[in-house]
Amino acid sequence: MRTLTKETQAEITPQIALKLLRDGNNRFINNLKVNRNLLQQVNETMDGQHPFAVILSCIDSRTSAELVFDQGLGDVFSIRIAGNVLNEDILGSMEFACKVAGAKIIVVLGHTKCGAIKGACDHVEMGNLTGLLQKIKPAMERTPYTNDTTYDYPNAVAANNVHYVMDEVAQHSPIIKKMVELHEIAIVGGMYDIETGVVEFYEHEHLM
Repeated sequence: MRTLTKETQAEITPQIALKLLRDGNNRFINNLKVNRNLLQQVNETMDGQHPFAVILSCIDSRTSAELVFDQGLGDVFSIRIAGNVLNEDILGSMEFACKVAGAKIIVVLGHTKCGAIKGACDHVEMGNLTGLLQKIKPAMERTPYTNDTTYDYPNAVAANNVHYVMDEVAQHSPIIKKMVELHEIAIVGGMYDIETGVVEFYEHEHLM
C-alpha cells in the first residue's frame, strides 16, 4: 500500500474515502492486513502528510482507528477522547484536518460496551470526568430507558451519541458545514463492535 501524496489525496472523493474505510475494516475482520513498510512510510511522510480521513473515536484501548480500518502512517487523523464526545478543540482539529490538510471524510466512531457511556448512564461523578460525561446526556435523553443488567441501554445510547455528535459537528462549524454543502467532505458515523471487530456505518443523507 503506497503512502498518500498530495496528488493521490486530491483524487479521493468522500465516497471513495468511505469505501477505503469499509474495505480496511473488512480486511481487519478477515485478518488480511495489507503489508506495509512502516519505516518507509516514516521516511515518505517526514516532509508532509496527506491523510484522507479524520476519525473521532473513544480512548478505549480496543478501538484504535488505524487498526480497525487497517490504515498506515499518514493515512488518517486520529482524534481520541472518552465517549467520542465533541468540544471546541476537537472541532478546530477537524477544521484543520479538512480545510487545511485536505481530509475528505469525518468519521464519528462509537463502540459497544463503552465505559464512558456506561458511566454517564450510571450517573458517575468523579473529578473532571463529571463534566465530560455530561456531554453524553443529550444522547441519553434521545434513548428510551431500559432497566436491565446487560449493555442494551448503554449500547443504544452510544449509537445515539454518534448521531448527536455528527449533527453537532455540522451545526457548530460553519467551515465544515460549508464543505459538506459543497460535497468537498462528508460526515459519517459508525459503531465498532468490540466482540466481532465489525464497524456498522451510519450515513446521514444531508451530511454526504
